[in-house]
Amino acid sequence: MTSPLSRMALPALLAVYQATATAETVTRTPTVIVSATRTAQTVDETLAPVTVITRDDLERLQVNSVQEALRGLPGVSIVNNGGPGKTTSLFLRGAESDQVLVLVDGVKVGSATLGTFSFQDMPIEQVERIEVVRGPRASLYGSEAIGGVVQIFTRRGGGDVKPYARITAGSRHTFESAVGLSGGGERAWFNLSGTAATTRGIDACRGSLTAGCFVIEPDRDGFRNRSASARAGYRFSDSADVEAHALVTSGFTENDGGIFTGNQADARHRVLGGKVAFAPLEPWQVTLRGGTSRDELDSFKDAVFVSQFLTRRDSFTLQNDVQVGAAHLLTAGFDWQRDRVTSSTPFPERSRWNKAVFGQWQGAFGEHDLQAALRHDRNEQFGTANTGSGAWGWRFHPAVRMVLSYGTAFKAPTFNELYFPFFGDPNLQPEESRTAEIGFEGRSGVTRWSLNAFRSDVDKLIGFDPVTVTAVNVGKARIEGLEAVLATQVMDVDLGASFTLLNPRNLEAGANRDNDLPRRPRQVLRVDLDRTIGKFSFGTTIIAESARFDDPANSIRLGGFTTVDLRAEYALAQDWTVQARIENLLDKDYETANRFNQPGLGAFVTLRYQP
Repeated sequence: MTSPLSRMALPALLAVYQATATAETVTRTPTVIVSATRTAQTVDETLAPVTVITRDDLERLQVNSVQEALRGLPGVSIVNNGGPGKTTSLFLRGAESDQVLVLVDGVKVGSATLGTFSFQDMPIEQVERIEVVRGPRASLYGSEAIGGVVQIFTRRGGGDVKPYARITAGSRHTFESAVGLSGGGERAWFNLSGTAATTRGIDACRGSLTAGCFVIEPDRDGFRNRSASARAGYRFSDSADVEAHALVTSGFTENDGGIFTGNQADARHRVLGGKVAFAPLEPWQVTLRGGTSRDELDSFKDAVFVSQFLTRRDSFTLQNDVQVGAAHLLTAGFDWQRDRVTSSTPFPERSRWNKAVFGQWQGAFGEHDLQAALRHDRNEQFGTANTGSGAWGWRFHPAVRMVLSYGTAFKAPTFNELYFPFFGDPNLQPEESRTAEIGFEGRSGVTRWSLNAFRSDVDKLIGFDPVTVTAVNVGKARIEGLEAVLATQVMDVDLGASFTLLNPRNLEAGANRDNDLPRRPRQVLRVDLDRTIGKFSFGTTIIAESARFDDPANSIRLGGFTTVDLRAEYALAQDWTVQARIENLLDKDYETANRFNQPGLGAFVTLRYQP
């Protein structure tokens, strides 16, 4: 797993840490997360490796999409099929893109047929923060949380009533606008917002009749998106509150595709949900949460209808949290979910339900923190699945903590894998995984760092049998990894860096044994540098990814690449800011999927009003 990049990067991270370990201590507001344990806790308290992207981070980085914000984060690699609005897949710790659970405001989202979430259609201006939890979380969430959990929270509001707005214009005839209103006072909160975006895009695919998109269509493939969101709540007391939220997006994408896949896609997504939380007794908190997620995709070939896939996921959760003394928290709950499919393609089965019970204990004994969780799922299609996890944290030094953890997880087969005509097999069983991890984390003054090593074994991977031409449970994989993270300040420059080493191996018997799993780079390095001088702010993001293979046989190699983005902003007035961003400064020509192009050099200017 070693390379020149890895041999240089880790010593550099450690050297920066040693140089700044004696920096003056500063006071920062603790970041509170909820995705790691389904309960509120600070990043310092959690035993899970977590990355949090806040609204301030998104505005500072000037990113135009969720995938741009996630690129290069610890354990994360992004695969994009041709630029803005095109199919985007997230691989977390080497797990498949459908082995990552995605939530929006606590509601499970994604396509029940494909098993993935359309990151490309999620408007960045609607996002309040993103929590990325690495490692198995099936013992709390059930199916799909093999690689981890990504939870996206929409903007919440609160405080005085105030409007906000943003306008962006730039390369490739890109134009984006957003307006919103937030407020609520001391006990209430609300946020209403709408966005619109359009771009001419790039030629998504380098035409070939034998690879990539399997067609030759040398033209620009544009994208436009419209979205609206609303989120509101009221706190009756410190122990009782209610909340409701809604997100609707509509995107139209031009692609390069054939008569069976189409070259135009009309995608619509809807997430609706609500929550009620109250305390029947002082140490007992009850949370009721319900929601629905709709994922609809209409495909066309030169404006002629090709196919439609509509999936709906309805869910309900009852969760009880009981505080036992000052150092122990017990959680017990029930989850219910129903997936439904409506399609122009005939599926023999169009719905299935899943019921689950789960429990968790979190405790502290002096310098030791412990967490254990168990979950039992019962599924209408495949029967039952049991998962568990445990973690131990030991703060053996005031500034350093060690964490050991182990967890099991599973991923239920998708409707396509089960029932798609002439391909699906209704007898498929869930994919299963086991993950062990050791990590160290510390903080000294303005410096925070962490180092995590893990190994995941995944069995019953669903693959394709060329003899029967159907999906089968035959695959095995082992994924070993190392993640290093550093955040500090050097000479008034804010530095954030992460480095991921990955060894994603195919262990299935046959010609591909010991090959790399497709589309996973073995090394990813991300560095963010920012400096503020008066009303001016400057920054850069550098992302370097090593080579990867695009196929199980490892015969198609995609070269490594480095991209450099520059950004600057100036405070025009108290509430007005102008921003400028140059992406891919070196105009690097690269691919994350074979023959699918990525944007080259681009420039964007933003005017932002934010009281």
